[in-house]
Amino acid sequence: MTTTTPVMSPAALQERKLSRAERRAVAAKTKLSSPAASAVAIVIAVLWTVPTLGLLVTSFRPELDIRRSGWWTVFTDPTLTLDNYNEVLYGGTNFASLFVNSLVITLPAVVIPITLAVLAAYAFAWVKFRGRNVLFVAVFSLQVVPIQVTLIPLLSLYVDTGLSGSFWTIWLSHAIFALPLAVFLLHNFMKEIPASLVEAARMDGAGHVKIFFQVLLPLLTPAIAAFSVFQFLWVWNDLLVALTFAGGAPEVAPLTVRLADMVGTRGSDWYLLAAGAFVSIILPLVVFLGLQRYFVRGLLAGSVKG
Repeated sequence: MTTTTPVMSPAALQERKLSRAERRAVAAKTKLSSPAASAVAIVIAVLWTVPTLGLLVTSFRPELDIRRSGWWTVFTDPTLTLDNYNEVLYGGTNFASLFVNSLVITLPAVVIPITLAVLAAYAFAWVKFRGRNVLFVAVFSLQVVPIQVTLIPLLSLYVDTGLSGSFWTIWLSHAIFALPLAVFLLHNFMKEIPASLVEAARMDGAGHVKIFFQVLLPLLTPAIAAFSVFQFLWVWNDLLVALTFAGGAPEVAPLTVRLADMVGTRGSDWYLLAAGAFVSIILPLVVFLGLQRYFVRGLLAGSVKG
């Protein structure tokens, strides 16, 4: 008596090889790539882009046209000028020096928390000490503390120590607010690195310093770049911290404080707001486009094992 094994079709064999998670991923990809999903995505993209297009057109319109008609009238009366940008960059708004202030504020506010967070993440991930887990949970739980609660105590501390009215107050504040999230993200990424790499380095006689700089740090590039983009955009576009610690010191105020004054109760030059907004987004746009591939890799890092 002989038995025959049923022959499976290639499609059935391929389906059998896929795990449940993989089948769900394929199904989701099929749904998202359907014509209906593509049409919805195009509609959302158009609706998202129209306000930005209107802001761009407004930035090139004369003051009188901005005050008496909407930006869409440019299609029937295409009157464009560079006066708004000349006024923003070289006029009384002083955007050129404020742009430098924003750059001086943002770069250290990105470097300081990342430098401290990557060292703390290594300690929490690979250095065994008493109370490590409790301390890590305590650091992570600081994310639930609202920033608004800490502003007045920090400002009082800066005034008492003589740091008020300087860049140090903004640098330290942004570093303090960013550290809990930075430590959490870098720690989770560092734990995804195979322990065999660290053990092999230890077998070769490497210490913590050599393991950190020569083994782990090169692998952390995507995570560091991803958080750097997040932190750069948050600090560059921040108004609350800048207004609290630098609002009374124009020599250290960033772009966002001046943009807020344009539309505030004390400002009458709101027609320059569109040009000022586009000046302020030039550098963040360059940073995001330049680090985009690292940004995507950092977001996906650790999501797939094996």
